Amino acid sequence: MSTLPPLLDARGRALRDLRISVTDRCNFRCVYCMPKTVFGRGYPFLPRAELLSFEEIARLARLFAARGVKKIRLTGGEPLLRNGIERLIELLAAIPGLEIALTTNGALLAQKAAALAAAGLKRVTVSLDALDEAVFARINEAGCSVARVLDGIEAAAAAGLSPIKINCVVKRGMNESEIVPLARHFRGSGHILRFIEYMDAGSANGWRLDEVVPSAEVLRRIGEHFPLEPLEPNYPGEVAQRWRYRDGAGELGVISSVTRAFCDACTRLRLSTEGRLYTCLFASEGFDLRALMRSGASDEALDAALAQVWAARQDRYSQLRLQATPGLKKIEMHYIGG
Repeated sequence: MSTLPPLLDARGRALRDLRISVTDRCNFRCVYCMPKTVFGRGYPFLPRAELLSFEEIARLARLFAARGVKKIRLTGGEPLLRNGIERLIELLAAIPGLEIALTTNGALLAQKAAALAAAGLKRVTVSLDALDEAVFARINEAGCSVARVLDGIEAAAAAGLSPIKINCVVKRGMNESEIVPLARHFRGSGHILRFIEYMDAGSANGWRLDEVVPSAEVLRRIGEHFPLEPLEPNYPGEVAQRWRYRDGAGELGVISSVTRAFCDACTRLRLSTEGRLYTCLFASEGFDLRALMRSGASDEALDAALAQVWAARQDRYSQLRLQATPGLKKIEMHYIGG
């Protein structure tokens, strides 16, 4: 399919980024995403037949690329749990004009990094919420060590998946003590550390506003040890505010979806594990592309559907938070990616 006119939503925002969740399963039980009290043994994850196949994902990705999507990020759950994920990356990397990235908790990255890069993966983001083993254990509740994640980061760097981004979700009373140690550890490494405000994504994590550590506090804590100065965004709509160390030891970022909403510049769509299209991380319902596809719909019919979904998009949840959103049931983050 030839390139079509770019899509604009109801607020004039262009479609540029697609996040694809390839599995709703995860080998961690992080307290801010998939707490063990909700996602315990016996939790009914989706059966394999309900997941989009790699060929179905690639078909949709080609349609999105024709409509202006420049970057696809594979997420989960934990995407490295999806058997044969390298083959999906090969299929996506063959689509002209697309950059393929992946977000992982890092537990399986050391053994897979080289194969992922060989398949065509360009960049990887690794979640790491603490360096202290006891703190990390309380967060992931899966018995994974910090060392295992750090080994995965080293393997990814050796495979050329750089620059590597390290994401830390900061929750008051859980891991704010790790802010400075993480900054100290990754200074000068060439990796980009990013701190994310604890969000009310989904309904299972029991989110409270008083557990949010504002990005301004994160920057103040780091700046007391390592002076910082702001950087310009890499591109319009970049969600992270960029900062660099004044001594030249690299950069870090903060993602402030609670205290500094960036809805006005959001260019993202999300495709769930079983083919529903969501226009916001905080959405409560999605459009079923899988049903349309498996009923025999043509590429033209699928394109018309995705264009209609984006054209009707008016989401600005983070700008309305605590005004019109209390009690709103939202899709869980593991189901449509972070």
